[in-house]
Amino acid sequence: MKRTVVKLISAMMALCVILLSSTLGAGAISFSNNVDVKSKSVLIVSMDSGQTVFEKDPDSKRYPASTTKIMTYIVAVENIPNFENTRVEIKKSIIDQLRNTGSSMANLGEHVGDKVKVIDLLYSMMVPSGNDAALTLADYVGGGDVDKFVQMMNDKAAELGCENTHFKNPDGLHDPDHYTTARDLYKISKYALTLPYFEQISNATEYTCEGDDSPLVTTNYLIDEARGGEYYYTYAKGIKTGTTDEAGRCLVTTASADGHSYIAVLLGAPYKEGEMEEYYTFTDAADLFRWALVDLEMQTIKSAQTPVCEQKVKLAWGRDSVSLVPEKNLNAIVPKGYKPSNIVVETDTPEEARAPLYTDKPVGTASVYYVEEGKEKQLIATVNLVPIEQIDKSGILEVLDVAGTIFKSYWFLVIIGIIVILLIIYFISSRVHRARKKKNRRVKRYRNL
Repeated sequence: MKRTVVKLISAMMALCVILLSSTLGAGAISFSNNVDVKSKSVLIVSMDSGQTVFEKDPDSKRYPASTTKIMTYIVAVENIPNFENTRVEIKKSIIDQLRNTGSSMANLGEHVGDKVKVIDLLYSMMVPSGNDAALTLADYVGGGDVDKFVQMMNDKAAELGCENTHFKNPDGLHDPDHYTTARDLYKISKYALTLPYFEQISNATEYTCEGDDSPLVTTNYLIDEARGGEYYYTYAKGIKTGTTDEAGRCLVTTASADGHSYIAVLLGAPYKEGEMEEYYTFTDAADLFRWALVDLEMQTIKSAQTPVCEQKVKLAWGRDSVSLVPEKNLNAIVPKGYKPSNIVVETDTPEEARAPLYTDKPVGTASVYYVEEGKEKQLIATVNLVPIEQIDKSGILEVLDVAGTIFKSYWFLVIIGIIVILLIIYFISSRVHRARKKKNRRVKRYRNL
């Protein structure tokens, strides 16, 4: 029963993530900045409004490395009933499978034969990025069939609206057919943040599993004040790192300050073991967060009482137009100190609207664009337009309109045309008949003479 409830709630959350990701008010815009971004694909999104503020090649397929484990977490948690108290046996076959693969491990090899709590396995997977923990969870949920678990990962990705994602394993080891995009990984991560313990676990810098003497340590220097050194960024939280030679450096993380929050997905930063080992994802993320938190602000672009355009109205007594206003305040993130000339509003409304019109029924939409010098306009948001006041319908004008419509209709004109033709024929026939009748009378009178 509990498992069914968890799946139902998960499905509802997935639907909410998809809807929020494509909500009417959220736009996709990439503001200019001075950050020298090294990552190949980047997406920075406001967690407050869902508005994209910066993107770089967010839809190109990239290898995700261990950021894969975000999806592994999702599928595991959603398919293990009472996962807080469930224990899983550590199999030697799973540990042996990872030997000589270059995998990051969480020392589960020391617990072969033991039953470990799922919550400890989740920490082991997310904090030190243990492939042994990811594979153990996949084997358990898949009933001994890891491929079945991977199919569940792909099914979940499709459910979340990921259009360019395909998984081949639960840990992120390189496979040419194992890929995602920054935009898809954002959808996955946003959904994961709604699940139990995810934020807490993904933001942990240390964790000691039951029976261990030493703690697990995070791979995420961005959130680790003790070990992060120059890469530590005080406002950052979570979520997951990933690194392989083929994928480069990868990172999903968030930052919050002064009431504003952002999530960043970075894929494909330069990396080559033994040659180029800088953590460019950490510096990219920190620099972009500083820019977003300092140089951007939420502004009311159009209030719900600000007329956007005039709408022609039909069937309203004494009124031929009404002002249209945004359905709600149009709030958007824009650069501080922006000018009114940076904002362009384009409306999509009917040529004429028929009364009655109500203040809670949209008549059209307004698309709001941000224009920077030398760049094409970029969509900030789209909002419904509603009448600023209710407009009632006139019964008299409706009757006249119906009559006018009938008189102008094609079949009415055809019928009138037929009637006219018949009348003409009747008129001509009558004249011919009268003429013949008159002629017949003359002939008869002549004969009588």
